[in-house]
Amino acid sequence: MNNSEWIERGEQVLIHTYRRFPAAMVRGEGCRLWDENGKEYLDFLSGIAVCVLGHCQPEVTRAIRNQAGELVHVSNLFYTRPQIELAELLVRNSFADRVFFANSGAEANEAAIKLARIYSAPGKYEIISLLGSFHGRTLAAVAATGQPHFHRGFEPMPEGFINAEFGDLQALEALISPQTCAILCEPIQGESGVRPLSQDYLQGIRALCDRHGLLLIFDEVQTGLGRTGTLFAHEQLGVTPDIMTLAKALGSGLPLSAMLTTEKIAAAFTPGTHAATFGGNPVSCAAGVVVLRQLLAPGFLEAVRDTGAYFMAELQGLAEKFPQFASGARGRGLLLGLTLTEKGIAHGAEIVNRMFERGLIINFTGNQVLRFVPPLIVTRNDIDTLIRELEAVFAELA
Repeated sequence: MNNSEWIERGEQVLIHTYRRFPAAMVRGEGCRLWDENGKEYLDFLSGIAVCVLGHCQPEVTRAIRNQAGELVHVSNLFYTRPQIELAELLVRNSFADRVFFANSGAEANEAAIKLARIYSAPGKYEIISLLGSFHGRTLAAVAATGQPHFHRGFEPMPEGFINAEFGDLQALEALISPQTCAILCEPIQGESGVRPLSQDYLQGIRALCDRHGLLLIFDEVQTGLGRTGTLFAHEQLGVTPDIMTLAKALGSGLPLSAMLTTEKIAAAFTPGTHAATFGGNPVSCAAGVVVLRQLLAPGFLEAVRDTGAYFMAELQGLAEKFPQFASGARGRGLLLGLTLTEKGIAHGAEIVNRMFERGLIINFTGNQVLRFVPPLIVTRNDIDTLIRELEAVFAELA
């Protein structure tokens, strides 16, 4: 069967919650995908910042196969070797003492929200997040998300979530009340247009939390696990959270997320207060162990930083060459965005579609930025190919 036949079948049975590319993908290897028609694509989206080691990385694949042949699921009424090994790696290489496993970024953020509330004093339940933020699709995570269009049609939103103006520390402090228990933010807002929070701003938020007795929650679902050139983005900023959430890259494509925190805060969760039937599944955790070990291998994260710096410079050069379409580049490591001008924004979706026709996968996010989140193994040659094709598309539009 070809792409068209599979698409036609999918259109008959799938709920239309996605705007899908007109392709049915059948195979992946490294930074490349192939569709049902045999067409090859260079993937600068990596499953939306998921496949950090590339598609079907051999060691990850081997770990999945081996674990699936031994034990797939037993529930969290038992201990399993892969879950413990992964938790040990996360604790050993972070600020945290304890880990809770779930299946998605939204679930990890739900766990963080519940933990912040149950840990805090009675009556302290409000969580302040930032305008432009994105924290997931479950109802509490949507309520915390500072983008009103995600709320439409699902009102009334759960109580206890307030959005502060992005970058304005005084405005944020003015929202703190006796009911506030935590501040939740992403070190870089990915879905609203790759918007980094400055070091001064994040340090200011940390100081506010300390002064008012609040918990600081970092949503590192997209920024964590090597994406920005360090294991966690906050390591570059000199700010340590009280709670951190991870997902996307953690399972290398299998459903897996984690909430990390300190011994003191974790003690507020006792048996029965929270759970996830499939959280910390042995097969997913076996993949996660390989991911962590690869990311922590000597030179890996340094290579991400070097490649990211090269990519950033190339994007900046592209913006200078086509100022009618792009105004500059922003981001860290290999979470990068090309910011578009008003004219570029008008062509945002078209640029993505033209690149797809040329065999390159990118996306347009926040209605302002072309976002690039390739596998962390992406090469300079791959980047050169992307820049060359993007130049060609801009030239056509010009």
